[in-house]
Amino acid sequence: MAQIFEQESRTFSEYLLIPNLSTRECTPENVNLSTPIVKYRKGEEESRLKINVPVVSAIMQAVSDDGMAIALARSGGISFIYGSQSIESQAAMVRKVKKYKAGFVPSDSNLTPEATLEDILAVKARTGHSTVPITDDGTANGKLLGIVTSRDYRISRTDPTTKVKEFMTPFDQLVYAEEGVTLSEANDIIWEHKINQLPIVSDDGRLVGLVFRKDYDEHKENPTELLDQHKRLITGAGINTRDYMDRVPALIEAGADVLCIDSSDGFSEWQSETLKWIKQEYDGNVMVGAGNVVDAEGFRYLVEAGADFIKVGIGGGSICITREQKGIGCGQASAVQIVSKARDEYYRETGIYVPICSDGGIVYDYHMTLTLAMGADFIMLGRYFARFDESPTRKLMVNGTYVKEYWGEGSNRARNWQRYDDGGSGGKMAFEEGVDSYVPYAGKLKDNLDTSMAKIKSTMCACGSLSIEELQQKARLVVVSATSIVEGGAHDVIQKESERRG
Repeated sequence: MAQIFEQESRTFSEYLLIPNLSTRECTPENVNLSTPIVKYRKGEEESRLKINVPVVSAIMQAVSDDGMAIALARSGGISFIYGSQSIESQAAMVRKVKKYKAGFVPSDSNLTPEATLEDILAVKARTGHSTVPITDDGTANGKLLGIVTSRDYRISRTDPTTKVKEFMTPFDQLVYAEEGVTLSEANDIIWEHKINQLPIVSDDGRLVGLVFRKDYDEHKENPTELLDQHKRLITGAGINTRDYMDRVPALIEAGADVLCIDSSDGFSEWQSETLKWIKQEYDGNVMVGAGNVVDAEGFRYLVEAGADFIKVGIGGGSICITREQKGIGCGQASAVQIVSKARDEYYRETGIYVPICSDGGIVYDYHMTLTLAMGADFIMLGRYFARFDESPTRKLMVNGTYVKEYWGEGSNRARNWQRYDDGGSGGKMAFEEGVDSYVPYAGKLKDNLDTSMAKIKSTMCACGSLSIEELQQKARLVVVSATSIVEGGAHDVIQKESERRG
């Protein structure tokens, strides 16, 4: 007969944390939420990649595009840009993130003096950039002749056919810096001259790049911003086990910092083959996660194939119907505990620590703290991020309430048959494993994420912990009954409607 596990399959709502002694040092401002997301040898070296808040956005069409990747990296996390699109468009999204903020930004919006205002407006519509350098050949490294910003023209007063050379700010009137200037010096020049952008030019007058005032301001507003060694935003990208030989090189060339195989069930030879090819092709230098799994066997199989982190969870997502369609999976709380135990055993045997990512099952903010306490190093979220302005889906009014569209990668709408490692010829989905839905609109990512992280920090303080690792060592959990779950919310009162406060 089949093997039957004695442990029950439990969800996060079935647990509560028991407080520990909170010392004087246990205050939210002292809590460190940084966490490693790729494997490393503990005690000898640090992880090659850490995030400053323990959340990443899901590999989903409705969640993670370049806009989400920029917003989340600025707040300290990572997005995995969805892979269920053409290789070219996914690589283009990665490039947009890497170019968004680099201190010294290469210009990708350039024209010649013979261009017209109509061309300027077309560039602005296509790229969103209002600053357009004018070079002799219209390239990013041509001889700089001038700059056009939105202050140089008025759409209502200027003929669209007017040539750029007639209204641009010419080079001899520009404030600029020579190649070799430091970022700190460039920012000082910007402040001294009260300008919004500073061109950097070479000895022979060619454009090298631009430094923007807004980048300085935005960095000050986002102290946890996640940057690489070149001060570019960090981003991840999703891949599948079908076209990886073509997709991976394109994503690496575009600048992706970390990859992750996207699959509903990762315990497969197809993932093993994908991991081994990537590690062999790039001499182990490309970081790639794998999954999803829910048990020790799946964890060890993918780690031994070369995975840098493991995603945990099958069927726990709010739009996922894998469990009811296939009857496979495990309650997310139980899955995280099982795989965390396997991770710790692997570390004791080898000295190598492989982070695990909890993917799915998060309904309330406190569930995030629970999954970290149970052993997860970081959390992948779909529904949570889909609600925000920065997600790529439409904001709609439905029954008098603002919502955003949200659909699963296993839905017919996504048409993402490549994520199902069943070895078939592919090309279509035999049945759906995800639904098409709405989620309540919640506003800006930063405002909501700051609140969620504040809750995590406060709970960690109540547990006497100042880091995620310390929380995992000290956390005490209790299983709750159905009636105690009811008791945990507002009950036996008539609640007032929330009043607007000025």
